Amino acid sequence: MRGGVKKTQEQADFARELRQKYTDAGKALWTKLRNRELECVKFRRQQPIGPYIVDFISFERQLIIEIDGGQHNEENIKGRDEERMARLEERGYRIIRFWNNEVLTNLEGVLERKREAL
Repeated sequence: MRGGVKKTQEQADFARELRQKYTDAGKALWTKLRNRELECVKFRRQQPIGPYIVDFISFERQLIIEIDGGQHNEENIKGRDEERMARLEERGYRIIRFWNNEVLTNLEGVLERKREAL
């Protein structure tokens, strides 16, 4: 059990698969979050939390960072995202979201919002 969350082998396998298929935006942000490079805070990527897999999480700061593609603008996905966020917030996590293009075109601005959230 990591970070107080039990994960199944199926979730772990799926998270590993997602790490292999990372988007350019995910890769760009991960280069700034890995190895405690920003604010000395440990982040994990594609981490299972209950039934969800989050893009990035700091367990010590209870902060989740999500990067969304255009499909997250679709009504059916928006509803699922809102429910997912509510469930994670009920567990005590704070969530900040960015669009893929925002990460790719304004990485420094994204990092500044992350610093503010910490």
